Amino acid sequence: MTGKHRKTLLLTGAWIAGALVAAATHAQEISPQELQHVIDAQNRRIEIVKKISAPTIAVFGPAGGGGGSGVIVTPDGYALTNYHVTKPCGDYMRCGMNDGKLYDAVIVGIDPTGDLALIKLLGRDDFPTADLGDSDLLEPGQWCIVAGNPFLLANDFKPTITYGIISGTHRYQYPSGTLLEYADCIQTDASVNPGNSGGPLFNSDGQLVGINGRCSFEKRGRVNVGVGYAISINQIKKFYGYLKSGRIVDHATLGATVGTDDEGRVVVTDILESSDVYRRGLRYDDEIISLGGKPVRSANEFKNILGTYPRGWQIPISFRSAGERRDELVRLAGVHSREELVSMIQAPAPELEVPGEEEQEEQGDDEEKKIPQLLPPGAKPKVKYPHDVAKQIVPRRGYANFFFNQSNVDRIWQKATGLRDLSEKTGEWIVSGKRTKRLENRNTATPFELILRNDEAFADWPETGYRINLDSDLDLELGPDAVEGLALSISLWRRLLVFGPKNYGEVFFLGTAPADGSGSHENQDDVLVATHDATESLFHFDQKTGELLRMEMFPTVNTDPCELIFSEYRNGLPQRISVRKGQTVLAELLDISVGLNGPAGAN
Repeated sequence: MTGKHRKTLLLTGAWIAGALVAAATHAQEISPQELQHVIDAQNRRIEIVKKISAPTIAVFGPAGGGGGSGVIVTPDGYALTNYHVTKPCGDYMRCGMNDGKLYDAVIVGIDPTGDLALIKLLGRDDFPTADLGDSDLLEPGQWCIVAGNPFLLANDFKPTITYGIISGTHRYQYPSGTLLEYADCIQTDASVNPGNSGGPLFNSDGQLVGINGRCSFEKRGRVNVGVGYAISINQIKKFYGYLKSGRIVDHATLGATVGTDDEGRVVVTDILESSDVYRRGLRYDDEIISLGGKPVRSANEFKNILGTYPRGWQIPISFRSAGERRDELVRLAGVHSREELVSMIQAPAPELEVPGEEEQEEQGDDEEKKIPQLLPPGAKPKVKYPHDVAKQIVPRRGYANFFFNQSNVDRIWQKATGLRDLSEKTGEWIVSGKRTKRLENRNTATPFELILRNDEAFADWPETGYRINLDSDLDLELGPDAVEGLALSISLWRRLLVFGPKNYGEVFFLGTAPADGSGSHENQDDVLVATHDATESLFHFDQKTGELLRMEMFPTVNTDPCELIFSEYRNGLPQRISVRKGQTVLAELLDISVGLNGPAGAN
């Protein structure tokens, strides 16, 4: 179509729109300014569609297994889609873009409960990306745009575009089967059909506000009826760091169930005594006021809020117990046990075949690669991994792709050791300074000293001194109640700095979590989980600087950790450590110096 014909078509559409406006206003003449407004609005919509089409992808299984849509969110190729789109594809898939090219892609991480998956397209570091919006700003009646590959129509990989309004926000869709649960989702009347799954939902400014997933097809056939649901982008922002870990991600539970009483209050109907929220003081029949900073006005709203959080996050909770309001931080448990979740969704890996170099060359360029054909029902694809794909797929039970977990561990540790590498400081450390219970009592702080070795530690506190055996069962080496777990925690901190993730014990990348326990997707830390002698610790690193900000040591399950907060860094080591258990400050360690390999190496 020539530019002249395109302009004529636009003007014709605008004229029709103008005629309708005039008819609606009793045939009053439309002004040139009003006509131009219609034309400008249409042109802007066309430009937005061009913009959002570029990062929208068509997802195909490597040998015809499955198909759907997705959207790229980083220039190096990370893309969001649905778990139910990637499940039949396995570890490897092909993704078509509107430039007509087909790219290899690998699975990164999956969230089976929330129906999310993160994949990574290969071959470029300059992919077009979607701009992320704020789904909490959406209001029913706002315009929205859906892009994707309904019915796998996009043989040229150019996405189908549909237009509609936001029909509802903060919808809760009850679990489908034993896993799938859509919390806080967005409802739209824009056409969402089979094949649109995993594709983007944009607001009228072209910002990504959701990932399309479920439709109300039940009892109506596989035909769109104007009721589609998208996973909100604000929920995805909370899970994104977990998905990049290469793990199988779980959603959160509070450890308590709620209902609505005769007065309309949301009250606790059951609670686990082993839960963190029980340790924070919540009891049967207490009223829930807010969760994650959002008001809770119904049991449905409670489920909606809770369903948007990953397992393990700390979030604020407010409740009324015995007539008194309490504001606490609570650590969220998982909906499933780790083994239960893995057993439900992790099938044996598909058959792997890597072509030889000659066969690899014969496969040709991306432009010549064909769209895989769908397999007959029940047929199992025989997966052939190209060499560059095979390098980025590492199967391991409990992980969607272990390659990305280890890549992130290496990334975090490289940044941390860039500040200071202590791997050669394997001798005795002497940690000394002053200790106080409260910062306002700094002038009355008393001296302390810790002697740390590979197999033992000696603590000299103002009120007591003791030794812990690091070759014994560590849960029996916690020390006196006043400083329970502190010497052990600092010994494990030293162990990580000296031996690194590869020699510490079992270390994996958990993902990212809020630095302040606010439950917000902003200001998140990188978190490593490290286990030594069955004692699990969480190490929180600043994503930008690589500094170790916080450590949580769990001596046993279902207990509050001994928490160390590191600050005032100098020469790669902290000069201040705050010690907490639960929300109680046990001690403030100030003016810290660390003697490495003996007092002569003091810093």
